[in-house]
Amino acid sequence: MGTRRGDVGLSWLLLCLFCRLWTSRSSACGASMTDDVLRPYTDGHGPRHSHRYVRDCQPRVHGNRTHESFPASNQSDSPLAETKLVVHKLPGRVVSGHFTVVSEPLRTLSVLEPGHPGGCNSSRLATVQETTEAAGCIVALNGGFFNTVTGQCLGNLVSDGRMVRDSGGVQNAQFGIKKDGTLVFGYLSQDEVLDQSNPFVQLVSGVVWLLRNGEVYVESSLEAECDKTQETGAFRYFTDVLSARTVLGHDAEGRVILFQVDGQTGVTGMSLWETADFLKSHGVINAINLDGGGSSTFVSKGSLANYPSDTCKADNRWRCARAVSTVLCVHPRRCQLSDCGPHGVCDDGVCVCDVGWRGENCSQECLPGFYGESCNQTCACMNGGSCHHVHGGCSCAPGFYGKNCEDGRSLTKEQENQYLTEATWLMLTIILSLLLLLSLLVLAAWLCRRSPATDLRASYSYLPLITTD
Repeated sequence: MGTRRGDVGLSWLLLCLFCRLWTSRSSACGASMTDDVLRPYTDGHGPRHSHRYVRDCQPRVHGNRTHESFPASNQSDSPLAETKLVVHKLPGRVVSGHFTVVSEPLRTLSVLEPGHPGGCNSSRLATVQETTEAAGCIVALNGGFFNTVTGQCLGNLVSDGRMVRDSGGVQNAQFGIKKDGTLVFGYLSQDEVLDQSNPFVQLVSGVVWLLRNGEVYVESSLEAECDKTQETGAFRYFTDVLSARTVLGHDAEGRVILFQVDGQTGVTGMSLWETADFLKSHGVINAINLDGGGSSTFVSKGSLANYPSDTCKADNRWRCARAVSTVLCVHPRRCQLSDCGPHGVCDDGVCVCDVGWRGENCSQECLPGFYGESCNQTCACMNGGSCHHVHGGCSCAPGFYGKNCEDGRSLTKEQENQYLTEATWLMLTIILSLLLLLSLLVLAAWLCRRSPATDLRASYSYLPLITTD
């Protein structure tokens, strides 16, 4: 009897071990396949090793550099965002997605908290579409990783210049835009995240640096993001599994690339290796992987949200809402704090110009014939007079006077020739002034040469003595 009980206990133990192994292989961190949520870490967000450890893990070719910087595109005449539907053939399957090119990312791309500012601290649950509608985004897709139980945002997060979350030096792949427009990809120390000499205005954390300087960097990322990741034994599965994906990168012109792939974890989609190869073939230089799986969402203005995962059907919207955290938002061009120059101020992302000034950065005077606030007042100057771009005061043409240059008479061509031009008057004035100065100098020299004796003799006359009787 005791032997049979022992056999039953051993059978249960073997069954539990089998289930544990199957669960760890079929999901990123113990979730079932139907959850379709890629979660590479069970406890926290990524390795908590030192920045020095990252430098030791990466290939020697990069030295001590743990991130790459690239100047952002500033072509204001380019479209804000251009999106192409992608249909990509792979062995045994065809995947689809969206490839978006974003110009002037410093002024057009923001990392948004879920729902509204403060959404991360309040563990706000909101879909990409809900956040997009509130912020007025033209194009948007899901951003960084999050805790699927509490809704807490994970990693570093800076939204429109506000430090929302500091991860405390956790070493995962990062994307950021600095105040001077520099794009940053890679691993950042806490000091680099908090540096205020050229602070981040946008910053979001991902998992796995896909491309570094135009080369696939997945294997190196597995080494640099090692340590804690191996506690679950699922990190390699996270990179290899077919799934929906969300990626952020940049091209050789400094334009940001947003790439979203449809799929269902373990069924269809792309591995991170395939994703990196695809991006490399399309001219992407640096790229990091963001949250994917059931969270992989692309939204364009005026269209319905695209939820590629089967778990995001109408009867399961609760799960969809929990499967979305931060959002990458492409919005109309707007200023940063230093963009408006000396004649404007940045207010809610838009340069508000001083009276008499115009342009995106308030560097241009009102067009001729206009003045005042927003340059929307029309000049009242008459007879060829011009007005001041700020207060509208008139500068009259020759022969006219009055507040609006309304007084005076027009001259014919023959009459105009009878009057000296301003240049002629100026020349005559200079010549006369020089002649007067020369005369004064001659007079002074003549006075200096005359002696006092000469002056004395000139004051008396000589008379001979006369003898009188």
